[in-house]
Amino acid sequence: MPKGYWIAHGIVHDAEAYEHYRQANGPVFAEYGAKFLVRAGAQIVAEGEAKPRTVVIEFPTIEAAHACYASAEYQAAKELRAGASDSDLVIVEGYD
Repeated sequence: MPKGYWIAHGIVHDAEAYEHYRQANGPVFAEYGAKFLVRAGAQIVAEGEAKPRTVVIEFPTIEAAHACYASAEYQAAKELRAGASDSDLVIVEGYD
């Protein structure tokens, strides 16, 4: 069964408010077996355009990646970042 990944590009406008989102999403990610592979490290945009913050989160299955996003707990956490950041997020199936 292939793993699932969240790949997000974002920009944080309010670091203090965004921290509330980070605190709230931790338990949700733990529940769904999420593992951060990339968390806003230094980046160089080699082609095209991208927001300054990139995050890649690995889930044990694509189903877990979808279920985490759809969960009431994550949706509540996501509301905490509304206005604090702008993000693009894709949920993608891993390649075996």
